[in-house]
Amino acid sequence: MAKEEPQSISRDLQELQKKLSLLIDSFQNNSKVVAFMKSPVGQYLDSHPFLAFTLLVFIVMSAVPVGFFLLIVVLTTLAALLGVIILEGLVISVGGFSLLCILCGLGFVSLAMSGMMIASYVVVSSLISCWFSPRPLTQQNTSCDFLPAMKSAEFEGLYQE
Repeated sequence: MAKEEPQSISRDLQELQKKLSLLIDSFQNNSKVVAFMKSPVGQYLDSHPFLAFTLLVFIVMSAVPVGFFLLIVVLTTLAALLGVIILEGLVISVGGFSLLCILCGLGFVSLAMSGMMIASYVVVSSLISCWFSPRPLTQQNTSCDFLPAMKSAEFEGLYQE
């Protein structure tokens, strides 16, 4: 039994060697690999197998950290974009609320100012019509009283009580 195990292992190794040689042949017969091996870099790496193997191991081992880095960059970019969107939403909300408050305040101020301007217009126009009336001088009210005319008896009666 001890002799059967090494023979099965050797058969498995021979099959593995055949599969590996077929894989290597398929790589070497690939047109892109042939073009690379004819280039100066390919010629240099062919003459320096240790450097080629070191470069291959470095590329394979650096794929995972570079992949994680690119994943972090993409996630950070997405988070920043999302953060900007959230920040933009917050700024728009606060700005909109501030604008609403300011516009309400301006509405009240404009109501007050228009009320004061209308009152000023009424007073000034009444004064101007009193002072610069087109009526003859004999009919002008020289006292410019805006109160209804009261009889002097009624007026005196109010102060006598």
